[in-house]
Amino acid sequence: MSEIQIGICVTGGMLFLVILGMRVAFAAGLAGFIGLVWLRWSGFGYDPERFTKAVEISVKIAGQVPHSKVSSQALSLIPTFILIGYLAYYAKLTGALFEAAKRWIAWVPGGLAVSTVFATAGFAAVSGASVATAAVFARIGIPEMLAAGYNKRFAAGVVAAGGTLASLIPPSAILVIYAIIVEQDVGKLLLAGFIPGAFSAVVYAGLIIAIAMIFKSVGPPVTGYTWKERFVSLPPALPIFAVVVIIIFFVYNPFGEAWGTPTEGGAVGAFIVFVVALIRGMRLRQLIDALLETAKLTVMIFTIIWGVLIYVRFLGFADLPHAFADWIASLNSPPMLILICILLAYAVLGMFMDAIGMLLLTLPVVYPAVMALNGGETVSAAESAFGMSGPMCAIWFGILVVKMAEFCLITPPIGLNCFVVAGVRDDLSVQDVFRGVTPFFVADAVTIALLVAFPAIVLWLPSLA
Repeated sequence: MSEIQIGICVTGGMLFLVILGMRVAFAAGLAGFIGLVWLRWSGFGYDPERFTKAVEISVKIAGQVPHSKVSSQALSLIPTFILIGYLAYYAKLTGALFEAAKRWIAWVPGGLAVSTVFATAGFAAVSGASVATAAVFARIGIPEMLAAGYNKRFAAGVVAAGGTLASLIPPSAILVIYAIIVEQDVGKLLLAGFIPGAFSAVVYAGLIIAIAMIFKSVGPPVTGYTWKERFVSLPPALPIFAVVVIIIFFVYNPFGEAWGTPTEGGAVGAFIVFVVALIRGMRLRQLIDALLETAKLTVMIFTIIWGVLIYVRFLGFADLPHAFADWIASLNSPPMLILICILLAYAVLGMFMDAIGMLLLTLPVVYPAVMALNGGETVSAAESAFGMSGPMCAIWFGILVVKMAEFCLITPPIGLNCFVVAGVRDDLSVQDVFRGVTPFFVADAVTIALLVAFPAIVLWLPSLA
């Protein structure tokens, strides 16, 4: 059996384990280790006496992967970004942000829902975790909408969909993971997420307003706020905007050199929010809770990374990514049609896997194929299939797959954000949340189509850096 055939068999076995319900981290790690042993033993001609040697070599290879990859400085962004989000919650910045959005926007049809979307977008700009964003606004936004007479399913759908914006709007943990896997510049990828993230929020808002105008009972407007009340609501939310500006200037300074690395920007942002939380009365118990929740989410993400990277190392030895890339490049179909099919495959795969695991498992194979479609890593824009250079194609494709990961956070049966919202609210079932989030599938489809058709939406900011 050839190395490619071994790679296909092991990948099939891993997918079977995932379908059976095994966690992605353990399924990928186990499949990767078995694949390494299989490859080594096949290299020894399946000699029974050398099986132990094959296992010994594979243990050394698998054991080196977690430390060599997770010790990367870029991954230290993940816990700092997550910590910013939890500290912002205990500093009452999320409530202040929602209150400001409500006073300024709630007068439009579906105004409270639109306010929730923009508040989640603002919170996403200081938090890298979609799940945390959904959980926070399930406690803040849904009670306000229900008190104003909103349909409870619609309110739950707004929060679940709004929470997905944290996957795209920097600081984003998933964008950092993508950059590590495909070895691209973290700062440029974070920059690339700003405009598509804001664009997604605007599309969501437009959908909500349209629904509220058609179905009058769904989202009644909330009026009565004076201009003084509106302006008074802004200062309490200013620390969030300060953190966003600081992170931007650490990634890209339009007036000169960047202030530092994205990692340093995340650390400074976390410190600022920590100080604000202390000033606003955060207790020791709340600080401990924030640190514990950050540690739990970070460990979960890193565990997935460890397991999947063992599988990725096996794929490298089996040469499966290059074989798949060569096969994709040899197809006679137009490159754009193939890219669309890949994105549709992500939509289907996301129904059965979590977003981070899905990207980690597929990118080692899919990314080289997409780059080959465009003409390679070093191709110029003039010679490329998609009209962009290799590095720009890597950024553009990263935003597309992360947007697909957002989409997968609300699709049944695995849609994690929907389970989180239902878990926070005792009066909502998971079925209620899935029904409420259904209209947002259309909004996401429109957003993805526009990002594919107009790459400048993604590439304008990183092209300036």
